[in-house]
Amino acid sequence: MEKNIMDLNHGFVIWTLIVSTCEGVKTVHPECSIVLHLQKKEAECQLKIGFTQSLLNFNATDTGCLVEWDGVNCWPAVSVGERVSVSCPPPLLNSHELITRTCTAEGWSRLSVPYYSACFQDNSTEQEDTGHRREHFAMVKLIYTVGYGVSIGSLCIAVFIFCIFRKLLCTRTYIHLNLFSTFILRALAVFVKDAVLFADETINHCTVSTVLCKAVVTFFQYCVLSNFYWLLVEGLYLQTLLVFTFARKGTFFWWYTLIGWGTPSVTVIIWTFLKQKYDNYGCWDDIDSGYWWIIKIPILLSIFVNFVVFVNISRMIVVKTKTPKSNGGGRQLYRRLAKSTLLLIPLFGVHYTVFALFPEHVGLEARLFFELVLGSFQGFIVALLYCFMNTEVQNEIRKEIEKYKSQTDNNTLQMATQEFTA
Repeated sequence: MEKNIMDLNHGFVIWTLIVSTCEGVKTVHPECSIVLHLQKKEAECQLKIGFTQSLLNFNATDTGCLVEWDGVNCWPAVSVGERVSVSCPPPLLNSHELITRTCTAEGWSRLSVPYYSACFQDNSTEQEDTGHRREHFAMVKLIYTVGYGVSIGSLCIAVFIFCIFRKLLCTRTYIHLNLFSTFILRALAVFVKDAVLFADETINHCTVSTVLCKAVVTFFQYCVLSNFYWLLVEGLYLQTLLVFTFARKGTFFWWYTLIGWGTPSVTVIIWTFLKQKYDNYGCWDDIDSGYWWIIKIPILLSIFVNFVVFVNISRMIVVKTKTPKSNGGGRQLYRRLAKSTLLLIPLFGVHYTVFALFPEHVGLEARLFFELVLGSFQGFIVALLYCFMNTEVQNEIRKEIEKYKSQTDNNTLQMATQEFTA
């Protein structure tokens, strides 16, 4: 019974350490530093236990208490009657109360003060804040799950429409289709990552290190990178249209493909190789690792290049639409080609620059809102702007509807004529 009570207390202490550390979220799993600290201390204590046991094999006359790990602290080997005092674990050193145990003939005595009483300072305000943050994160997850689901559905419909109406296929729509694909892959990667890493709450995310979870995180990083770079390609393509008016756009498409798919592939291959060789810990989702910059630098580069492209395109369009030499048809063409991308670049690019140079833990709630809540609906807005609100797409759909109605009317008329003749 006493052992069960002690185990319960130790479990409460570990949970307290985890919750108290969540106030300074700096990594994907903020409690990992606490868990790994306790595991490190436990490993050191197990070595001491093994060393003490080997000494007892040579000298069986020694009496006293052996080295013991109680889940939080390692108690040294002492003689009967000695008292040992330890302090709270490092994460809770704000409390200076000591925990004492005495070595008796029956073994170690109970703790003079339970860990949760000595180390945990009851603060109802902090507990309420922790509860509110959990509710907030749960709501964020619900919203981005809905957002990614809506995005996948709308993007699949958009891809189907472009593939059905072959007349719409050109360099511009091929780029759109690649962008749609990256948004679909990114949404699927989020769902797969949540299912593998976070579906089972009993899994210790700090120590799990399987090939599956590493592959999922690698796939997720690739999808995010490709999404950023195909968004960059959209801006580069629009700038190409404005600068090289009479150039063959098909020749540029292979360069765009190399940028959109090739750059993320090379980046992820380098990152995977270095992680496997020098930082093969956990599921490779630690953003405090120095190797995280291998992923982050290309993302930052695409964000800032996209921002520069946006500013330059805006300047060029203003100049071209105001020049007296451009006719009304040319102005309408420039406005039509620029409309969708100019809406996308500031909406999905500029807000990334707000957080680009800040550490990951700064403005966490605002960052989650922009990158997860708004980001989850990006695919839907892309499909809306590039497909559903596209005049060419609407005209093709209208033609097919009119053609279907005309065929239906003709069939009806033929059936009526045949019945009358009969």
